[in-house]
Amino acid sequence: MFEFKFTEEQNMLRDMVRDFTNNEIKPIAAKIDEEAKIPRELITKMAELGFLGISFPEEYGGGGFGEVGYCIMQEEISRGCMSTATFIGAHQSIGTNAIFNGASEEQKKKFIPPLASGEKIAAFGLTEAQAGSDSFHLKTKADLVGDEWVINGEKLWITNGGIADFVSLFARTEKGISLFAVDTNVPGFKVGPPEKKMGIKGSVTNPLSFENVRIPKENLIGTDGRGFIYAMKTLDAGRLGLGAACMGVSKELLELSAKYAKERIQFDHPISHFQAIQFMLAEMAIMIYNMESIVYRTAVDYDLHKDISRQSAIVKFYCSESLDKIVDFAVQIHGGMGYSQELPIERIYRDSRINRIFEGTNEIQKGIIARDIIKKNGKI
Repeated sequence: MFEFKFTEEQNMLRDMVRDFTNNEIKPIAAKIDEEAKIPRELITKMAELGFLGISFPEEYGGGGFGEVGYCIMQEEISRGCMSTATFIGAHQSIGTNAIFNGASEEQKKKFIPPLASGEKIAAFGLTEAQAGSDSFHLKTKADLVGDEWVINGEKLWITNGGIADFVSLFARTEKGISLFAVDTNVPGFKVGPPEKKMGIKGSVTNPLSFENVRIPKENLIGTDGRGFIYAMKTLDAGRLGLGAACMGVSKELLELSAKYAKERIQFDHPISHFQAIQFMLAEMAIMIYNMESIVYRTAVDYDLHKDISRQSAIVKFYCSESLDKIVDFAVQIHGGMGYSQELPIERIYRDSRINRIFEGTNEIQKGIIARDIIKKNGKI
């Protein structure tokens, strides 16, 4: 039987992040969306509080809270601004975590501390024009020339691409796909114009190009040819963190919707008296309960170093699909005000749609789940 309760330290972390979100993020969330930019001073404040390395062991400059702590943080951050949660996820859960998953002890000590502290910002360089869902067939190449790797290729839809100091880059070598630590302050590295997106506008997304980029031989992370394995393990954690963010904003939507339903008067009664509204609130609560259960159950297993590929795919699929239903209910309950930029519901509606696409489309998640079921003869 699965039993879980938060520790005193985890509850203190939640309280701290919630206070920060209420005081520092929510008041500027609309501005972040309008200006399509997260203020550098906000990033600095989060770094100073340890948010940008909360999951990593203290010996590497992290907070030591593991994946459960990371999910707690993302749950609370997303209640204020999904763009900010996306920035953190790209930096910590996939950008930095890719290095952590593949690196030797010596490489961890070299690369992780400046990233965990927020001194440097990371991005995750996997997606290409012809290698999105089909990421195994990426074309970016890395050739070993003397004591340097020479990298050529392009990456698309890279979250944090325009602000990253450091890219966890996946490229093809003679032995297969490999992972490289690439400092963006090198000749030949170029950032393309930011994408103009429907939602999460504050989270900058750019194409990146590599033209004879040279990096030291020792910046090959882990074993040559095992990069795809590192990428898939990293995406397990990324999908779990995405689920936590979906859960957090869903809780925010339920609170906003319940409050509005009690205040909005129609036919001489609060609309909360009407069964149609009650049923929408009930369905929202049911989905959130399920989301919370699978997110933290899977986070505990991740911290126990169990294989969570199937579980994280389930988390990503269920939480992103549920959020889309929940935010649609929230717009319906708020009526015209839900469609207006005067309230955060409209922004959240736009922000939510991407979750069914990035970190692997939901169709890909079904494939991952199905293959694991077949492999294990249906065993859970």
